[in-house]
Amino acid sequence: MTVTQTSGEVATREAYGKTLAALGGERQDIIVLDADLSGSTKTANFKKLYPDRFFNMGVSECNMIGTASGLASTGLTVFASSFSMFAVGKAFEQVRQEIALPVANVKICGTHAGITVGEDGASHQTLEDIAIMRVLPNMRVFVPADARETEQVIRAVAASPGPAYVRLSRMKTPQFLPDDYNFEIGKINTLRDGADITIAATGTTVMHALAAADALASKGISARILNVCSIKPLDTETLVKAARETGAIVTVEEHQRAGGMGSAVAEVVAEHAACPVRRLGMNDRFGESGSGGQLMDHFGLTAPAISGAALELLGHAS
Repeated sequence: MTVTQTSGEVATREAYGKTLAALGGERQDIIVLDADLSGSTKTANFKKLYPDRFFNMGVSECNMIGTASGLASTGLTVFASSFSMFAVGKAFEQVRQEIALPVANVKICGTHAGITVGEDGASHQTLEDIAIMRVLPNMRVFVPADARETEQVIRAVAASPGPAYVRLSRMKTPQFLPDDYNFEIGKINTLRDGADITIAATGTTVMHALAAADALASKGISARILNVCSIKPLDTETLVKAARETGAIVTVEEHQRAGGMGSAVAEVVAEHAACPVRRLGMNDRFGESGSGGQLMDHFGLTAPAISGAALELLGHAS
């Protein structure tokens, strides 16, 4: 599978807004809360169509999460949205105490995650949210790679009771997953098979991993590409199979190396199928201001750096 733009560039936050609006027409139990950012999170699409089921909670994520939990306790399915930095960082206590602990049927959808937020800079580039959310019992964590997968993820979490965190991007990216693509909670999709090395990517980095596989193929190296959208629950079986069959894994994400998807992969590999793992991500530092594309390249999360890391790892593993 190569990266091909099938129908223009769409930010995953935009796909979220459209899918949420569609769900509102299909299900009367869907309620949406936002922290005064509905134009940016794209929940404004839902607000326009179903104003009686939309609540602007103001600049108060903590209150939004508490209210979401209360509404969910009445049998409703609640989506709560803000920028990831605020939904996760500002409201952690409420997320832990009022969503994860009572297993509330609330879907926290954080937009503007990672360094692809771009010019907003380090203060808004949340790089810790996967680590924070995956450590919470009962919380599931998903990072869709493009608009098509986003629609499937939002529909899947709406249909599955209990807490979920969905990480969404600001930057527009190609829609490259095929029409017959099928997301399942707890499953990793193998986008390309390979025998020499595995590259496991999540979110906006998946398209770069595929491009890296093309570069490696030109050097005679066969790279297996895994789309790790479901970070928790994690598909241990697919990871162990990849570790045993390829013998080396590179992970890539726009998140801190500590505690992110790469850490989750390394934990599985260490326990079940030890092999070398190289984690690409933010190395214990904050981001910078710049365009999303510039920052991805600057911090080594695009195809040249990924393929370079794979070659280096193969050299050490041989």
